[in-house]
Amino acid sequence: MPDIVNEFNAYRAKMNDKILADNNKIIKRIFNLDTNAYTNGALDVKTKELLGLVASAVLRCDDCVKYHLETSYKLGLTKEQVVEALGIATLVGGTIVIPHLRRAYEFWDALEEQES
Repeated sequence: MPDIVNEFNAYRAKMNDKILADNNKIIKRIFNLDTNAYTNGALDVKTKELLGLVASAVLRCDDCVKYHLETSYKLGLTKEQVVEALGIATLVGGTIVIPHLRRAYEFWDALEEQES
């Protein structure tokens, strides 16, 4: 299997650096808002990541799904917790979410393989 985790992270970092180098105030504020939204508050960080994962799957954003999967993995969420959240996403989003569900499973497997 290609190293989809490292390829995703390298591309994301490269392009984020390029985008932020343009020093666009609106874009920088959106990036900052996104970062700050996922800090502890009334909801803990793990819950917020699962909410982000569900919203990303329903909106069919594979990059966002990968980002939230990796963050969830690093936070110590279990596969069972992630799969339950993805089940909710599939229920809410309908069968059009299934291709994104497949890629989510593939990416989670790649995250687990990195540890072995």
